[in-house]
This record gives sequence, structure tokens and C-alpha cells, in this order.
Amino acid sequence: MKITIVAVGKLKEKYLKQGIQEYTKRLGAYATVEVVEVPDEKAPENLSEADMEIVKQKEGERILSKISTDSYIISLEIMGDMLTSEQFAKKLDNLATHGKSKIALVIGGSLGLSGKVRKRSDYALSFSKMTFPHQLMRLVLLEQVYRAFRINRGEPYHK
Repeated sequence: MKITIVAVGKLKEKYLKQGIQEYTKRLGAYATVEVVEVPDEKAPENLSEADMEIVKQKEGERILSKISTDSYIISLEIMGDMLTSEQFAKKLDNLATHGKSKIALVIGGSLGLSGKVRKRSDYALSFSKMTFPHQLMRLVLLEQVYRAFRINRGEPYHK
């Protein structure tokens, strides 16, 4: 399985980079994993709704340019489905069973995802109704993907 995480923005925090490197390394035993960063658009605090849409549209075009047409896209969205770790593991296992070997997991920027990305997405996943920094979500997502592979292989993992 080839897993690509497409995320908006550059990761700056050293501790997050280290955690992402660790989980990417661990996942190497189960899948090919690549984290792709796309530049974020400058978004001052006082943007109008129209300006927010323009920012999301520009970021969305960058996101979609990094995803192959044969990828199954899972977008992280606050209004997506909330799954347990076991349900997420089963979802990934079912995708692999049905020939979906290229998975793209998409993390939007601070304003969220464009309508075009959400429309292209095959599945919307939510980790919580809470808002998390999109940089932190990369690490949380990689940990959950790693956990899913461990669950699917029947290997022990911290509960």
C-alpha cells in the first residue's frame, strides 16, 4: 500500500518533525509513506468570506496537483465521520482488499478545505469536533495509520 499525506503549510516545530519521522520510519515495515507539503496562502485574521474562499481554492488546487488520479482520497474534515481506531483499521484493510492500494490523506490549511477538494474526496474523516492545529494533525494521523496497521496484523499496540 502507498500512503501519501498531503498537508498544507510547512512544518516548523522540531518536536513535530521528529515525531513524524519516527512514525514514517515505523510505517516503512507496512507501507510506502510519503508526506507532501504544499505552500499555504497568507490568510490575515480579518479576511472576508470571499477572500477565505479564494485562499481555500488556491490551497485546494495545490493539494489536488499532488494526488494521482487513481488514489483513494480521505480528507480530514471536522464534519466527517468519527471512527474508532479499530474502525479506521478496518476501513484501510477493506480498501486494500478491494484493490485501493494508493491512499491519499489530506489535511487542509487553517481555513479548511476547498469545495473542490471535498468533492474529489472519497471519504471524509473527522478526528473530533474540536479544532486542532493542522501541523499537529500530521503527527496524530500518522500515529493512527501506524496503529491501524498494527491492529490489522494482530500485533500488540498500546491501548
